[in-house]
Amino acid sequence: MSRRLSQHVAASALWLVFAAATAAAAPEGVQLPEYREFRLDNGALLVLMERRDVPLVSFNASMRGGVIAEPDTLNGVAALTAELLEKGSGMRNAREFAETVAAVGGVIEVSSGLESIVVSGEFMSRDAELMTDLLADMLRAPALENAEFEKVKLRSIQSVSAARDSDPRGLISTYANAFVFGDHHYGRSHNGSESSLERIGHEDVLQFYADNFGADRLQLTVVGDFDSAAMKASLERRLGDWKPAKSAAPRVAAPAAARGGRVYLVDKPDATQSYFWIGNIGVSRSDPDTPAIDLVNTLFGGRFTSMLNTALRVESGLTYGAGSTLARHTQPGTVAMVSYTANETTIEAIDMALSLLDKLRAEGIDETALRSGKSYRKGLFPLGFETNSQLAAALGRLKFYSQPDTVVNDYTRQIDAVSDESAGAAIARVYPAREDLVFVVIGKGEDIRVDLEKYGAITETPISAPRFTP
Repeated sequence: MSRRLSQHVAASALWLVFAAATAAAAPEGVQLPEYREFRLDNGALLVLMERRDVPLVSFNASMRGGVIAEPDTLNGVAALTAELLEKGSGMRNAREFAETVAAVGGVIEVSSGLESIVVSGEFMSRDAELMTDLLADMLRAPALENAEFEKVKLRSIQSVSAARDSDPRGLISTYANAFVFGDHHYGRSHNGSESSLERIGHEDVLQFYADNFGADRLQLTVVGDFDSAAMKASLERRLGDWKPAKSAAPRVAAPAAARGGRVYLVDKPDATQSYFWIGNIGVSRSDPDTPAIDLVNTLFGGRFTSMLNTALRVESGLTYGAGSTLARHTQPGTVAMVSYTANETTIEAIDMALSLLDKLRAEGIDETALRSGKSYRKGLFPLGFETNSQLAAALGRLKFYSQPDTVVNDYTRQIDAVSDESAGAAIARVYPAREDLVFVVIGKGEDIRVDLEKYGAITETPISAPRFTP
C-alpha cells in the first residue's frame, strides 16, 4: 500500500470514528457559541465571536450585491471584480499582496455568488492586525488594474469555453437556471458567458466597484482567538470612515414557477453521455419547513443510499451518480433531479427518475426511512460547525439572510419533530408533479432529440453557442 493511500485510509477510518461519535451525541445538537454584534455609524455590521481553543482568527466578509447587482448586459462583471480584489490593493501590487499573505501562512479567498461577493480567510492570531489591514485594503482600495483585468477576463472566457468542450456536468445547472428563470436575475450565470464577458471593459469593473462597494453593504463576521473590544476598535479604525456605496443594495422579486412540459436540449455532437436536470422553482433560504425539506431531500436524493442514487446507480447501473438538489436564496431557487447516463440509456434513466418522483409524491416517506434520515441529518449537521472558518461562514449566512440563531440551535430538535405528515406536506409543496417539470438535457441531439419530444416542446441550442440562454 502506498504512503498516500495508507494516509487516506487512516484519515477515512478516523473520520468514521468521529462521525459515529458525533452521531451518538446528536440529540444535543449544535449551540452557537456566544458572540457580539455591532453596527457602525456608516452601516457596516460587525459580528465577533471569541474562541480561544486554537491560535487562529477566521473572517467572512459579505458585500451585498453579486450577480443580482450586475447591469443586464454585463453578466460576469461581479465575478471579474471579485477576482481582481486579490490582484493588488493598498500599496501592494498583485505579487506583493500574495507574498504578504503567504509569508505568514495566511489564507484569503474571494468568491462571487448570486447575491453577494464574499472575502474569507484565516490567519494566526498573532497576525490579526495584518489580517485586518489586508482585508480593509481589499475592500476599500483594490488596485483593479487594467493589465490584471485583461488577464482575468481572458482566463474567465477560456474557462467557460473549456467546460463546454470537456465534462459539462458543471454547466447543467447554469443552463437550467437560464431556461427556468428566464429574465429573472437568478437566471444569470455566476461567472458570465463568453458573449457577456466579451462585452465587459475595464471601465465596467471600475463602475461596478464604485456602485456596489461601501460600508452599508458590508457584513463582517470574525471568529477566533482575539479580544472582542480590541478587535472592534481595530476594525472601526480601518472601516469606520468608509462611505456607503453609491447605489442602494439590490432587491430581488420572487420568481414565478416556470411553465412545465418543456425541454431545453443543449446539443453536444461529440457527447457519449447525456446530462439531465429535471425540476422547477423550489423554496427560499428562510422557508419555515426547512428541517422537513432537508430530511426529505436527504432521503430522496441527498445521500449515497437515497432513492435516486440507489435506483439509478446501485441497482440499475445506469449512472455513476444521481441526486436531488435544492438551491435556496433570499427568494426561491430551484429543486431538481440531476444525473447523467450513456446516450443509449438516456430515456430509460429519465423515466426511472420520473417514476421515483411519482412514488415519492404518492407514497411519501415511511417511518423506517424517516428514522434513518433523522440519524443521518443529526450526525452530519454538527460537522459544519467545528472550525473557526465554518462558524464564521455559518454565522455570516444567518446574518445575511436575517435568520435567528434558532435556525442552528433548534435544528436537531426540529429534525426530530418531523413526522410522516409534515414530510408529506413538504413533498407535496416542494417537489413538482410530473406535468409541472422542466427538462434540461445536454447531450448528442442526433441520438436523443426525437425521444425527448415525449416530455414536451423542445427548445434547442448548440453547446458551442457563447451563451446559456436559448
